[in-house]
Amino acid sequence: MISEVVRNNDKKRFTLSDDKRKIRAAQGHSINIDLGLKPSAPPDMLYHGTASKNLNAIAQLGLLPMSRDMVHLSSDEETALKVGSRHGKPIIIRVAAAQMAQDGHEFFRAENGVWLAKQVEAKYLRF
Repeated sequence: MISEVVRNNDKKRFTLSDDKRKIRAAQGHSINIDLGLKPSAPPDMLYHGTASKNLNAIAQLGLLPMSRDMVHLSSDEETALKVGSRHGKPIIIRVAAAQMAQDGHEFFRAENGVWLAKQVEAKYLRF
């Protein structure tokens, strides 16, 4: 039964423990959870979808995890647009991920392909 939930979830939001008896979210926790993810080299550019009403704050403060443990980033613009549309009129913000990594910031990739970072300073954002 649990394995069906994991297998049939279209966004791959869940993972199973090694013994297949426990289920957890792949990412998106509101508390600090060790997901066992290792730092990973990101592509040159990643994307963040949000509502246009958030643009001014993001331009000033960068991307912050807010109620989550980490900032969620997409590897493609289409996914970022879908994410942004859940929050209002969507916009896509490009993140200079390779430059961030070169500057010493860590990225992690969840099992479902979502990229994670502790935060993204405004200087790495492209509007």
